[in-house]
Amino acid sequence: MASGYGAHGGPSRCFPFWQELLACYVVNSAEEDVKAKGKCGAALEDYYECLHHKKEAARTRALQAAYRKAATASEREGFPSAGHIRSLGTLANEAKELESS
Repeated sequence: MASGYGAHGGPSRCFPFWQELLACYVVNSAEEDVKAKGKCGAALEDYYECLHHKKEAARTRALQAAYRKAATASEREGFPSAGHIRSLGTLANEAKELESS
């Protein structure tokens, strides 16, 4: 939540990630080292993931797509083949019976 408090009081779910990010910035805020702030990229990425769940959503979409693909592939296995359908009393099967008689 925007206030920093969770829905049921107490700290929000992303508060530990925010503390980690803030600590990284405090430790790496030396004025003489400009590249030090780049070291906090992993902490910033973790905090954004906690807020927005973009990676988790992408992983969920990929798993759902793979599940749908597997489900449609397995449905095809249960259907009879074209040759099996032709041999179930269609004209070709009757013609063979007439020739043999």
